Amino acid sequence: MGRLAIDRTITLEVNGSTQRVRICAAREGLPPMLVVQGGPALPLLHEVSKFQRRLNLEQHFLVGYWEQRGCGNAPRDEANGVSWLQQIDDLRTVLTWFHGETKQRVTMLGISIGATLALRAVERDCDQVKAVIAVSPDAHTRDADAAADAFFQNEARRIADRRLASRVAKLARPPYLEFSAFQQRARLLADLGTIEYGKTFVALMRETLLGMIAAYGVVGTGRALRNMNLVLNRLLPQILPLDLFADPPQVMVPVHYIFGDQDALTPASVPDRLPAAIAAPASTVVRAANAGHMLHFDRPDVVRSIAEGV
Repeated sequence: MGRLAIDRTITLEVNGSTQRVRICAAREGLPPMLVVQGGPALPLLHEVSKFQRRLNLEQHFLVGYWEQRGCGNAPRDEANGVSWLQQIDDLRTVLTWFHGETKQRVTMLGISIGATLALRAVERDCDQVKAVIAVSPDAHTRDADAAADAFFQNEARRIADRRLASRVAKLARPPYLEFSAFQQRARLLADLGTIEYGKTFVALMRETLLGMIAAYGVVGTGRALRNMNLVLNRLLPQILPLDLFADPPQVMVPVHYIFGDQDALTPASVPDRLPAAIAAPASTVVRAANAGHMLHFDRPDVVRSIAEGV
């Protein structure tokens, strides 16, 4: 990727919290896109270079990479102040700022729980939004937990790997309401190729740590890891009741859903049921081959093609 005409990080005061947005574009005048990170509790600024290498969205958009409340190199008290409803309000505030800065409607690229957050945020702010691209949206926490649990049991029987079977047996059954059990499940999901297809947890963690050190420094990386723990412990109980089928967002802009065929966290029925439940004025659904939950990195070509057509 060549030199960018725009690349600056802006500090915002968002509902009593100090948050950062890095905005990047290959040239002036491009339409805005706001990236809403998944997790929950994952920082984003350390992944900007990875987004740029894989997706290269800056050729077509002014991309805003928003570091959510309590994430990354944030103070402890901000991580301790995170709530699901607060994150929705924060996103609405950042969206209003970005729309005001560019005087253009914003395309939102939401990832995992970030896609769910984006769908909730646009209920009140549709005039500021052009479309939502929803990558692996979380639709129903308990169903997703059950789907992952069934996947583990099937894999343990199919592979006949004693070590894997032992790890599955030691994993607590859902729901996951605190950091350590959630992380143990994430390790298994990654090692079985369902987070980024073909990448193990160790490989993903090494890449994450290197990115964090580059973005936050050594001390800041320590804070970012601490904050992941704190924010997860706060948000996991709050998103356990999440059910977009019983309480669908009232979305008045086009929504483009993308699901990976290797994503163990998305029940097979969701790609058909979720667009029908939300009933946006227009929607598309793509099932990407050879892609896990983080399919924007597995299949950047698919995400980029949809984004360019918005």
